[in-house]
Amino acid sequence: MMEIGTYVQIPLQDGTFAYGRVLSNPYVAFYNFNTEKPILDLDLIDSKPILFKQAVRLMDYKRWKKIGQNELKGELTKPVVRFMQDLADFKKCVIFDSAGGERQATPEECVGIERAEVWELFHIEQRLFDTFNGRPNQAEIYARVRLE
Repeated sequence: MMEIGTYVQIPLQDGTFAYGRVLSNPYVAFYNFNTEKPILDLDLIDSKPILFKQAVRLMDYKRWKKIGQNELKGELTKPVVRFMQDLADFKKCVIFDSAGGERQATPEECVGIERAEVWELFHIEQRLFDTFNGRPNQAEIYARVRLE
Protein backbone atom coordinates (compact mmCIF):
# COMPACT_ATOMS: atom_id res chain seq x y z
CA MET A 1 0.00 0.00 0.00
CA MET A 2 1.25 3.48 -0.85
CA GLU A 3 1.32 6.25 1.75
CA ILE A 4 -1.35 8.95 1.74
CA GLY A 5 -0.14 11.95 -0.27
CA THR A 6 2.07 9.91 -2.63
CA TYR A 7 2.22 11.23 -6.19
CA VAL A 8 2.14 8.62 -8.93
CA GLN A 9 3.18 8.88 -12.55
CA ILE A 10 0.97 6.77 -14.79
CA PRO A 11 2.20 5.58 -18.19
CA LEU A 12 -0.47 5.64 -20.89
CA GLN A 13 -0.69 3.53 -24.03
CA ASP A 14 0.48 6.32 -26.36
CA GLY A 15 3.70 6.89 -24.39
CA THR A 16 2.41 9.95 -22.50
CA PHE A 17 2.05 10.24 -18.73
CA ALA A 18 -0.81 11.08 -16.39
CA TYR A 19 -0.55 11.88 -12.68
CA GLY A 20 -2.42 10.91 -9.55
CA ARG A 21 -2.30 11.33 -5.81
CA VAL A 22 -2.99 8.66 -3.19
CA LEU A 23 -5.81 9.63 -0.82
CA SER A 24 -7.16 7.47 1.99
CA ASN A 25 -7.06 3.80 1.00
CA PRO A 26 -8.30 2.79 -1.63
CA TYR A 27 -8.88 6.22 -3.22
CA VAL A 28 -6.65 8.02 -5.69
CA ALA A 29 -7.23 11.50 -7.18
CA PHE A 30 -6.31 11.95 -10.84
CA TYR A 31 -5.17 15.27 -12.26
CA ASN A 32 -6.29 16.87 -15.50
CA PHE A 33 -2.69 16.84 -16.63
CA ASN A 34 -0.88 14.83 -19.27
CA THR A 35 2.75 15.13 -20.40
CA GLU A 36 4.77 13.73 -23.28
CA LYS A 37 7.83 13.25 -21.08
CA PRO A 38 7.81 12.27 -17.40
CA ILE A 39 8.08 15.18 -14.96
CA LEU A 40 8.87 15.37 -11.25
CA ASP A 41 7.60 18.92 -10.58
CA LEU A 42 5.09 18.27 -7.76
CA ASP A 43 4.09 21.96 -7.57
CA LEU A 44 3.20 21.95 -11.26
CA ILE A 45 1.15 18.76 -10.82
CA ASP A 46 -0.63 20.27 -7.79
CA SER A 47 -1.52 23.37 -9.81
CA LYS A 48 -3.73 21.28 -12.11
CA PRO A 49 -7.42 20.53 -11.44
CA ILE A 50 -8.63 17.12 -10.32
CA LEU A 51 -10.42 15.14 -13.04
CA PHE A 52 -11.88 12.48 -10.77
CA LYS A 53 -11.26 10.42 -7.64
CA GLN A 54 -11.63 6.67 -7.76
CA ALA A 55 -11.07 3.60 -5.64
CA VAL A 56 -8.18 1.69 -7.22
CA ARG A 57 -6.76 -1.75 -6.69
CA LEU A 58 -3.08 -0.77 -6.42
CA MET A 59 -1.36 -4.09 -6.94
CA ASP A 60 1.35 -3.32 -9.49
CA TYR A 61 3.56 -0.75 -7.78
CA LYS A 62 6.13 -0.94 -10.54
CA ARG A 63 3.64 0.16 -13.21
CA TRP A 64 2.64 3.42 -11.47
CA LYS A 65 5.88 5.09 -10.41
CA LYS A 66 6.07 6.92 -7.09
CA ILE A 67 7.51 10.38 -7.72
CA GLY A 68 7.13 12.10 -4.38
CA GLN A 69 4.98 12.59 -1.30
CA ASN A 70 3.47 15.61 0.45
CA GLU A 71 0.71 16.29 2.94
CA LEU A 72 -2.73 16.51 1.33
CA LYS A 73 -4.27 19.99 1.19
CA GLY A 74 -7.48 21.67 0.05
CA GLU A 75 -9.87 19.62 -2.08
CA LEU A 76 -7.79 16.48 -1.55
CA THR A 77 -8.57 16.46 2.18
CA LYS A 78 -12.34 16.34 1.65
CA PRO A 79 -14.18 13.01 1.98
CA VAL A 80 -14.69 11.09 -1.26
CA VAL A 81 -18.41 10.89 -2.11
CA ARG A 82 -19.91 7.83 -3.81
CA PHE A 83 -23.31 6.33 -4.58
CA MET A 84 -24.76 2.83 -4.56
CA GLN A 85 -27.88 1.87 -6.49
CA ASP A 86 -30.18 -1.08 -5.86
CA LEU A 87 -30.02 -3.37 -8.90
CA ALA A 88 -33.58 -4.62 -8.42
CA ASP A 89 -35.15 -1.19 -7.78
CA PHE A 90 -33.22 1.58 -9.54
CA LYS A 91 -35.12 4.25 -7.60
CA LYS A 92 -33.32 3.21 -4.39
CA CYS A 93 -29.94 4.87 -4.00
CA VAL A 94 -27.58 5.70 -1.18
CA ILE A 95 -25.01 8.49 -1.18
CA PHE A 96 -22.11 8.00 1.22
CA ASP A 97 -18.62 9.34 1.82
CA SER A 98 -15.25 8.14 3.03
CA ALA A 99 -15.79 9.91 6.38
CA GLY A 100 -18.76 7.69 7.24
CA GLY A 101 -21.63 9.92 6.13
CA GLU A 102 -24.58 8.18 4.46
CA ARG A 103 -28.09 9.05 3.31
CA GLN A 104 -30.89 7.76 1.10
CA ALA A 105 -31.08 9.53 -2.26
CA THR A 106 -32.95 9.62 -5.54
CA PRO A 107 -31.18 8.54 -8.73
CA GLU A 108 -31.27 12.16 -9.89
CA GLU A 109 -29.27 13.21 -6.82
CA CYS A 110 -26.57 10.71 -7.85
CA VAL A 111 -25.98 12.24 -11.28
CA GLY A 112 -22.35 13.41 -11.43
CA ILE A 113 -21.27 11.25 -8.47
CA GLU A 114 -19.05 8.22 -9.06
CA ARG A 115 -20.47 4.76 -8.38
CA ALA A 116 -18.94 2.87 -5.43
CA GLU A 117 -16.62 0.38 -7.10
CA VAL A 118 -12.93 -0.45 -7.25
CA TRP A 119 -11.21 -0.03 -10.60
CA GLU A 120 -8.23 -1.98 -11.88
CA LEU A 121 -5.13 -0.04 -12.96
CA PHE A 122 -5.69 -0.70 -16.67
CA HIS A 123 -9.27 0.65 -16.46
CA ILE A 124 -7.99 3.87 -14.89
CA GLU A 125 -5.26 4.12 -17.53
CA GLN A 126 -7.84 3.67 -20.29
CA ARG A 127 -10.18 6.27 -18.74
CA LEU A 128 -7.34 8.80 -18.52
CA PHE A 129 -6.22 8.01 -22.09
CA ASP A 130 -9.79 8.42 -23.39
CA THR A 131 -10.24 11.68 -21.47
CA PHE A 132 -7.02 13.22 -22.78
CA ASN A 133 -7.97 12.17 -26.32
CA GLY A 134 -11.47 13.64 -26.10
CA ARG A 135 -13.26 10.28 -26.20
CA PRO A 136 -15.98 8.95 -23.90
CA ASN A 137 -14.83 6.12 -21.64
CA GLN A 138 -17.11 3.08 -21.75
CA ALA A 139 -16.39 1.92 -18.19
CA GLU A 140 -17.20 5.38 -16.79
CA ILE A 141 -20.41 5.59 -18.86
CA TYR A 142 -21.49 2.10 -17.72
CA ALA A 143 -20.88 3.05 -14.07
CA ARG A 144 -23.16 6.10 -14.17
CA VAL A 145 -26.39 6.08 -12.19
CA ARG A 146 -29.35 4.52 -14.00
CA LEU A 147 -32.33 6.86 -14.10
CA GLU A 148 -34.82 4.26 -15.42
